[in-house]
Amino acid sequence: MKRAILIVLDSVGVGALPDAHLYGDENSNTLGNVARAVGGLKMPHLAALGLGNIIPIPGVPAVANPQGAWGKMAELSPGKDTTTGHWEIAGLVLDAPFPTYPQGFPAEIITNFQRQIERGILGNYPASGTVIIEELGRKHLQTGFPIVYTSADSVFQIAAHEEVVPLELLYQWCRAARKILKGEHAVGRVIARPFRGEPGQFERTANRRDYSLPPIRPTILDALVSAGIPVYGVGKISDIFAGRGITKSVPAKNNAEGVNGVLRLLREKQNSSLIFANLVDFDMLWGHRNDPVGYARGLEEFDARLPEIRAVLKEDDLLIILADHGCDPTTEGTDHSREYVPLLVAGPRLQPGPLGIRESFSDVARTLSEFFQVEYGTVGSSFLSKILF
Repeated sequence: MKRAILIVLDSVGVGALPDAHLYGDENSNTLGNVARAVGGLKMPHLAALGLGNIIPIPGVPAVANPQGAWGKMAELSPGKDTTTGHWEIAGLVLDAPFPTYPQGFPAEIITNFQRQIERGILGNYPASGTVIIEELGRKHLQTGFPIVYTSADSVFQIAAHEEVVPLELLYQWCRAARKILKGEHAVGRVIARPFRGEPGQFERTANRRDYSLPPIRPTILDALVSAGIPVYGVGKISDIFAGRGITKSVPAKNNAEGVNGVLRLLREKQNSSLIFANLVDFDMLWGHRNDPVGYARGLEEFDARLPEIRAVLKEDDLLIILADHGCDPTTEGTDHSREYVPLLVAGPRLQPGPLGIRESFSDVARTLSEFFQVEYGTVGSSFLSKILF
């Protein structure tokens, strides 16, 4: 009975991709720059798997005999957003990027949205989520109008105070926006961004919800479920895939809950399955908020829990730790960054060693199809033969 565990450290990139200059990200290196900003990281368990062998990381030395296989992966799809990264991990490589709106959304979109929610809106420009609620939060409290904004990514974000707009109403507005945003305006995600507090002390809550575009082609998740192999999504995985290819979703509002969810599934689900988890705090709490100190603390906290995960792996289990894009908190901007992502693979029966630079995140999907012996077509190349004894 084979189990695979994918843990996405959301936004933990490991250096600019060759085309990063096209995105303004040529100086990005999320993991390396965070380590330098805090004078070095203490991550002995990830180091033991080979993390320090991927790139130079202050405080995380390369080791002569890693316990895992290590490498890094390039994103073949254009873009640098969450949906694109996760879809490619699952085997779906995009030919064109999702639409973005550096000047805000066009009038026909906003007018239609206002008609659906029966009130006006505030904002409609690219912004940091924490900044725009401070800028417009007081007016939102006065009018009850939602704050609509975007970023460098393909997102339509709706912020509202939980005491002004009940959560279910906010989610209803997001579902309405998702129906509007199709065709040429089919953004990757509509995101509910609830917050609380008073002017000057607003704080986003953990009740965020993502409404993603359904995958435009089948993914390895669909193939596994069709073959009778359950897929358990932890955190926002089900949202990213619009529920497609997900047998059961395990909610997790932060990294700690995400790790707890993975551990619970590993203890409860003994048959063949894929456990696919996203640890969101790196991106949401620290990357977008330019907080390298918090980012470093989060990395070390995950490292401290890695032994718990490895301790409950069965003999044939496959553990893959990776990321979906970068979000360098040391750079001037607050958006995602176009970066390589780390690839660490471990398991009781797996052969350690270098995996090199993979040409696409979809190598993971190809590897999973071979691991589970499920037919699935993608451009990726399997690395399973490199890690089997």
